[in-house]
Amino acid sequence: MAPHACPNCARLLHFEARVCPSCAFTLGYDPASDQFLFLGDNATTWRDAQGEAHPVVVCGNNNEYGVCNWLVPVEGERTLCLACRHNRTIPDLSAPVVPERWGRIEAAKRRLFHTLLHMELPIETPAEAAEKGTGVGLAFDFLYDPVAEETGTVQITTGHEAGLVTLNLIEADDVMRERMRTELGEPYRTLLGHFRHEVGHYYWERLIQHTPEVEAFRQLFGDERISYDEAMQRHYGDGSCGWSTDFVSAYATMHPWEDFAETFAHLMHIVDTLATLNGFGMRMTKWPGMQGQPSVDFDPYRAETSQLVAEWGPFAFAENAINRAMGQPDLYPFNLSETIIAKLDYIHRLLKRAAKGGSVEEKEEAKAA
Repeated sequence: MAPHACPNCARLLHFEARVCPSCAFTLGYDPASDQFLFLGDNATTWRDAQGEAHPVVVCGNNNEYGVCNWLVPVEGERTLCLACRHNRTIPDLSAPVVPERWGRIEAAKRRLFHTLLHMELPIETPAEAAEKGTGVGLAFDFLYDPVAEETGTVQITTGHEAGLVTLNLIEADDVMRERMRTELGEPYRTLLGHFRHEVGHYYWERLIQHTPEVEAFRQLFGDERISYDEAMQRHYGDGSCGWSTDFVSAYATMHPWEDFAETFAHLMHIVDTLATLNGFGMRMTKWPGMQGQPSVDFDPYRAETSQLVAEWGPFAFAENAINRAMGQPDLYPFNLSETIIAKLDYIHRLLKRAAKGGSVEEKEEAKAA
């Protein structure tokens, strides 16, 4: 995402900021105006950089638990922000390690929602989806796993089912998450990555399942009607599903559902990172063999897939070079083949239609015309 500045002193802020490290004013992010506001006038009025007052209050999860920095309009009955209102279950906060881990999970989830909002994707709670008749809504269960805490054996599986994303709080423990990443042979495993992957499953159900779109999906990703349990046994058993250039990750080879979710998450990675580069006005030197000077002088949330991929390649290489200069592994340990790009483009076009409110039937009518 583009960087945000403190509305009082203009210092650049990280998206998780709640107090400006420079001027010490209390801050809150207003998703309606996509900016941070500061609390002035004896801590009663939220104002922007021009001094204009905004009729907002802090999210209820900040009032009660101190885990959110988003703001909510004063008018209306909603007390939770656009991200927190999707929580169905929050973790048991009695365990000492839970509040901090839950805070880290919520911070990652807000970054996810920032991208979904900027891409103008449909985001409905289960109640809203039932009222509109649009299928399943999106909800989250964040659960504490005391057995995993004590023994290292995970009892609660992170996953998605019918719009409900379950996340084990142990994923917010860096040591445990790194152990699982290594044991499973994953080059990348983060909280934000989990959210993007699981929400990819949600949009598969929302936009593809039980629609004519499923046939176009099968042409690229395969037939999802194959047994998921058998596919999982093969993947974690004899290892017959090896990684290839047709998949963005080894996990994507397991089943067409996972291929879609992994590719969806990858698209989110690229779009949001390019938006961050764009916000900082970053450009690269034109090296021999390059066509033009790599730059992000466009809106990644609205760009075509071809433009995203063309500009992403040079910047991904530069990011890896910077990480290696710091003695760290590659930030982007992936390679985009033509097959993977085709899958990214399919998902990207699908999401653009969803953002415009278009249906599969409308698409077919447009083709016929």
